[in-house]
Amino acid sequence: MKKAIIALAVMAAVITAVFWLVPVEALLWMKTLHILAVIAWMAGMLYLPRLFVYHADAATGTPQSETFKIMERRLLKAIINPAMIVTWVAGLWLAVKGGWFSGGNGWLHAKIALVVLMSGVHGYFSASVRRFANDANTKPARHWRIMNEVPTVLLIVIVILVVVKPF
Repeated sequence: MKKAIIALAVMAAVITAVFWLVPVEALLWMKTLHILAVIAWMAGMLYLPRLFVYHADAATGTPQSETFKIMERRLLKAIINPAMIVTWVAGLWLAVKGGWFSGGNGWLHAKIALVVLMSGVHGYFSASVRRFANDANTKPARHWRIMNEVPTVLLIVIVILVVVKPF
């Protein structure tokens, strides 16, 4: 967790320096930061429910169950949560600076709605990490296999909206 905080602080310092020294290039750097954060967020959102699949099948109190608890907590706290925050901050900054909230950008409003939905899934996964940590999971592995597909579907639609901009 400390390494993630240090990495975020270094990245923030670099981005701040770039904005201050080369404001013309700030948009490109922010796009880069946004894309990297999205990749990290989605990697975690795709991996966490896969851990839940295996954890749901592990008996409580076993070494496997305890290992899954550590893995889930670290993944959430060190990667998924910071990546979601950076994704939101960088994405909103880009939308404001790019003037994309003006007319003719319905794709952006649809994208934001889907990102809000993705954030809700993130919240559900966060609550599930707490339930697993307390040995209170009631969902079978099959539920988590299905939930593993939700971020994938949302990601596909979001990428289509960003690239194709159909409306």
